[in-house]
Order: sequence, then C-alpha cells, then structure tokens
Amino acid sequence: MNKAHKPDYILFGVIVILCVLGILALASVSGSVSVKKFGTPYYYLSHQLIYGFLPGIVLFILAFRFPLEKLKSWAHIFLLINLVLMVLVFLPPFGTSFGGATRWLIIGPFSIQPSELLKFSFLLYLAAWLSKAEKTEIISGIKRTWKSKGKFNLFKIAKEFFQQIFSIAGLREKLLPFLGIVGIVGLFLVIQPDISTLGIISFTALAVYFAAGAPFSHILITSGLGMGILSLLIKYEPYRFNRILVFLHPETDPMGIGYQMKQAIIAVGSGGLTGLGLGMSIQKTGFLPQPMSDAIFAIFSEETGFVGAAVLILLFLVFFWQTLKVADNAPDKFLQLLALGIGIWILIQAFMNIGANLRALPLMGIPLPFMSYGGSAIISELAALGILLNISKYIKNQ
Repeated sequence: MNKAHKPDYILFGVIVILCVLGILALASVSGSVSVKKFGTPYYYLSHQLIYGFLPGIVLFILAFRFPLEKLKSWAHIFLLINLVLMVLVFLPPFGTSFGGATRWLIIGPFSIQPSELLKFSFLLYLAAWLSKAEKTEIISGIKRTWKSKGKFNLFKIAKEFFQQIFSIAGLREKLLPFLGIVGIVGLFLVIQPDISTLGIISFTALAVYFAAGAPFSHILITSGLGMGILSLLIKYEPYRFNRILVFLHPETDPMGIGYQMKQAIIAVGSGGLTGLGLGMSIQKTGFLPQPMSDAIFAIFSEETGFVGAAVLILLFLVFFWQTLKVADNAPDKFLQLLALGIGIWILIQAFMNIGANLRALPLMGIPLPFMSYGGSAIISELAALGILLNISKYIKNQ
C-alpha cells in the first residue's frame, strides 16, 4: 500500500453538499406530513438525523480510518452478517412487514432495512472475489488462432472463438459462480419482495463484473437471463405490470395507477426556472404520494425550479467523475473495482429515481441517494463513501 496522502477534497465537498441538500429537502417535505401524524413538524427530520445521519457519520469516520489492507479479508464476513439479517426479517419477533413487503428488522428502538445495507456489503464481497480472477484475453486468443491456421478459415476461427468464450474466459470458473452469487442474493430480495433493490444490485454487479475483465459474451448471457427473470417477475405481479403500462401509456387511469406519475410531472413543471421557494411546494400537501421517498426529487424541483434540479444532477455527475478518478488511480485491483462499484451504485440509483420522476423511466420505488427518507439507506451510503474517501488517500498520482 502506498503512503497515505490527503483525501479527494472535491469528492468530499460534493458529498457534504449532497447531504446538506438532503437534510434541507427532507425538512421541507416532511413538515406537513409530520404535523398530521405526530403534531410536530420535526418528527421525520429528527428521526432521520438521529437514526440515519448520526450513525452514518460515525460509520463514515470509521470507514475513512479503516485499514484498507484488511478490508478485502473482511468482505465475506460483512456479507455473511448481512445475509443473516436478511433471514431474520422473516422471523418473528425480529422482522416486520409493511405494505405487503417483509423488509424491516426491529432491534430495540431501531428499525433496520438489511436490503439497503446489502448494496454495499455485496459490492464489497464482489470486488474482493473478482480481484482474484485473472483478466481474460479473448482477442489475443483469436489472433493466435488466426496465425496458427496460416490462412483465413471462418469456421475454424468461429469455433475457436466460442471455445475460448466457454473455457478460457471461464464459464465454469467465472460466469457460473458470478450468477450463483447474484442468484443467492436475488432470491432473498425476491422473497421480501424488493425488486428495485435487486435491480440496483444487479446493474452494479454487472458493471463491476465487466470492468474486472469479463468478456462481452458473458455480459450478453447475464443480461439475457436477467431480462427473462424480470419478465417473469412483472408477469406474475400485477402492480409491476401496471407500472410498465402507465409508463408506456400515461393516459391510463390518471386518477388511479397513473396518479403518482402525473402529479410528479405537475410538481416538476410547476417549479419553473427558479422554483416556488423552499417549503412552498403545493404538491407535498397531500397531492403527490410518497413525497419523502420516491417523489422527493419532484418536490425538490418544484421548490428550487430548473436551476435547483440541474445543480443537483450536476452534483451527482461531478461525484461520479471524481469516483472514476479515484478508481482509475487506486493502488490495486480490489480497490479499483470497489471504488468504481460505489460510484456506479450511487449514480444508477440517483438517475433511476430522477428518471422515474421525469417520466423517462417507469416508477420503481427507488429512493434518491442522500435525500429520500430512510435511515438504513443513508447509513449504507455514508459507510461506502467513507471507504471511497479512504481509497482516495492512496491514489497513485498524488
């Protein structure tokens, strides 16, 4: 490991700004809902600060100081603990259900959503596992085949290509174990069910797998399997099909299944150029469902306008750009894959949430990083970002 230097201050600054914006947005959105349910405008905000940001900041500091040379050897332990928590959500008196989903674990005064923590623990394990594998070289293998034959023979070259895909590229050594790991994690999430989290984890895992040197054929195989499984999940759950239907045909039942998408667009459009002002949203007062979680971007856009929404999107892009710089200059393959995975996870989740609020994607129930209400989510994000900034202390170009 290289000698530690100063962390990436630009990355740290972006993280701080996103967290501050998240606190301000939640304070604005949650006030009216909190008054109706608890008689005080500060219940949800104080809950997020005490049970989300406070433990998240503690883990952020610990992760920032954690010895990176030990992190890889601890990866399987973190994942195992997380999977045990995933099992406990189904066992009374620990687990609890809400809205037909069994995702929460009650431990004393704390409510934990293990699937949110799984985003980081699984990524940590995946980076550790993939960093042990050698990068495959399909193209060089084809060149050797071409030269050994002495002449152009399309059939023999194609045969050699597919042989290399399924042997040298590691169908048994790499692809099948990868599918097995994702499948085990996916099974827990399907049972809960938490398909939106499964989507985030699957997209991130596939991107990291490809970055680790997997051939493009493996990506095609994995993507095909994923699309097939997703089609089955949509087919056998009407509410998932309805979300796709509303996305394709927004005029479908605008006062029913299409209501949230319609109100989100109204909120975004109502903001104009500079917004109505913080705390002045109309849609959050009972018109737009889920204003503190799924639809918080729409409320933020209504109150800060096009300018505020553009600044928020720009901050996520700057965050990802700085993450790429950290990953590109990290001292070893494990830290490179981990840094890249953290950046991809946050960016994908942010833009899937924003895309759903702008009607560019179907509604998926995905929270907006740093901003949506949920203690487990912000704890997991801050812990991951502590590791990311820790890695930035050892990048090679300092």
